[in-house]
Amino acid sequence: MDHQDLSFHLARHVAKTRFEDLPQAAVDTAKKSILDLLGVSLAASGTIPAIKGVMEFVRAHGGTPHCSVLGFEDRLPPAMAAFANGAMAHCLDYDDVAPDGNHASSSLIPAVLAVAEFKGAVSGKQLITAVALGQDIFLRLRRSLHQRLDWLVTTVLGVFSATAAVSYVLTSSEEQIAHSLGIATLSSSGTLEMRFGTGSDLGELYAGFVAKSAVMAGMLAAAGITGVQKVFEGQAGIMPVYFGNDYDRSKVLEGLGEDFYGRAMQYKPWPVCGIANTYIHAVLKGVREKRIGPGDIVAIRPFVGDFQQRMCKPLNERCRPSGAMDARFSLPFCLAVAAVYGDVKVEHFGTASLTDPAVLAMTDKVTPIDDSAFDWVGAMPEARVEIDLKNGETFVATSEGTPGSASNPLGWDDLVRKFHHCASLAANPKPAATRVKVTDMLSELEGLDDVAKLMRLICEPSNVH
Repeated sequence: MDHQDLSFHLARHVAKTRFEDLPQAAVDTAKKSILDLLGVSLAASGTIPAIKGVMEFVRAHGGTPHCSVLGFEDRLPPAMAAFANGAMAHCLDYDDVAPDGNHASSSLIPAVLAVAEFKGAVSGKQLITAVALGQDIFLRLRRSLHQRLDWLVTTVLGVFSATAAVSYVLTSSEEQIAHSLGIATLSSSGTLEMRFGTGSDLGELYAGFVAKSAVMAGMLAAAGITGVQKVFEGQAGIMPVYFGNDYDRSKVLEGLGEDFYGRAMQYKPWPVCGIANTYIHAVLKGVREKRIGPGDIVAIRPFVGDFQQRMCKPLNERCRPSGAMDARFSLPFCLAVAAVYGDVKVEHFGTASLTDPAVLAMTDKVTPIDDSAFDWVGAMPEARVEIDLKNGETFVATSEGTPGSASNPLGWDDLVRKFHHCASLAANPKPAATRVKVTDMLSELEGLDDVAKLMRLICEPSNVH
């Protein structure tokens, strides 16, 4: 029987993997995720008020200016750069998502980019491999667990996948990687109250805390600091303490090093909580097929399972979100935006939009219907929405073919268009010609000799180019 803790298996996996070992699907997904994450972070830099406080903090606690900050011209030490970029990565809830929920990339990509810039001469192939490893490890750990509505798995497990990816960039030994995962236990935390509660900036910023911790864990281990040895399965390891040992070990180890699960990552067409995308698609599809306007709609009834109910209750509070992240996690508000504007964009969640009379009037027409058939068990559920019209007609809209889903994935060209729109919203937007250079460089990332060149292109003043 294998008595080694899962951390040692994962450390060995990271230490021995090379770019040439990656299936093409894992390479393609990693490149897409980097493109997507850079874009949504740039958009957050110019649209999310809380980023002002983040930048004030990192500037006050900066140091040697090694690493770039997306959307700004600041340079910071790697841990602070990872914190700033990670804080922006999930702000819009527009970053990639696993088919069964949760976000792998919003913490690991900012962490590996910071360490790559700090280390220097990290190639595009190394960056791709680090991201593919992080995504694979995250999904393996996530899929070993049953669906839960208590821990925020993105942060509880994401710190380990991000730390593993950082350690790969640092070319740490197998022993050092195992120690880095042990150090990361000190930052394995976070509950879904960040999502279910309202009025907090943490739902926007949490990935920054994970990214910073991953950089610290990886770099401390590389400097000789030792961590706990039985990270996941020890007497007081993560699995017994956090999850009551209710996990499937085989789902972490099966096909390790052969099948890279990151290939299944999905990309969002709309900047809202992932599970709302299916409902938005259903409403948009119905509105377009019926050629109806906001004035034609009398009532909207989404059928909601356990997780979606948290996006609807208390209904009066969800219909009047006080901030952008609360709006993105409000199913009534998201559906109202879709019905009123015929689209859902970053701009629809600005401060002014939260008090838009047309949208608020539409939220009052949304009445969620509790239905356990739409509970979140494994993969994110599909959607069903009934819409009553003034002419007396009621029609049913479903989510079949939702853009970004496994059945209708967003391709590279879709993500390039998304990047251009997002990058145009940055605090310091770059000209279109520079944005084209960025997407061209990312499309040929395998041939890049130093990731720092990519970050300079994105972040340095435009007159440099």
